[in-house]
Amino acid sequence: MKKIILCIISVFSAVVVQAQSLIGAWEATSVAKDGQALTHVFVVVEDYQVLTTFVTATGKFMHTNGGSWHVDGDTLYSTFEFNTLHTEQVGTTSRTNVHLTENALNMVDHKLTFKRLDDGTPGALEGAWLMSGRVKDGETQLRDTSGPRKTMKILSGTRFQWIAYNTETKAFMGTGGGTYTTQNGDYVEQIGFFSKDDSRVGQRLQFKYELIDDVWHHSGLSSKGQPIHELWRLRTE
Repeated sequence: MKKIILCIISVFSAVVVQAQSLIGAWEATSVAKDGQALTHVFVVVEDYQVLTTFVTATGKFMHTNGGSWHVDGDTLYSTFEFNTLHTEQVGTTSRTNVHLTENALNMVDHKLTFKRLDDGTPGALEGAWLMSGRVKDGETQLRDTSGPRKTMKILSGTRFQWIAYNTETKAFMGTGGGTYTTQNGDYVEQIGFFSKDDSRVGQRLQFKYELIDDVWHHSGLSSKGQPIHELWRLRTE
């Protein structure tokens, strides 16, 4: 009986360790049929993940998918909230055979091997956030985050990506991402891809950030040069 219990505990511990060590940002490369080099970035935080592909040389956006996730043994289960290549898969769960070491992640089914970019540090905003409102002309305008229309931003320790989508209609409105830093109240983004406008790739955007009562206040000038003051809350559902 003791051996059985110890075996169960051992298996459970292995799954927990594997799931926890998946958290962070990962990167892989491949070559498209037309010969273009592609970069694949996989950002994983607790409960949520996003996988995005873009052209390495130009940052031209190709496709993205993501949603909730969990690991059972060597299988990664992903439930899609958005999928630009296969919108019919929104709301369904896929299974991917994975092999994970400390600094490498092999997605066997996709024939991709990712190298670790970070482990969820050092950025101060690691997690999955939902746009919950804005401050305009001194007035706070809140947004219901429980509905199907969402703007989510996923941040590892060094990588960020925002995604606007609708889980009910399966519509995808846009995405952008790259690297970020947080230091002395400054939140700085370096755009690596942007689905709506490739010319924004390489742009550096500096904002102020402050956490007040678990709300991320994000203020500064948008990529279009317009003043913004956004409110974001960590996902809890």
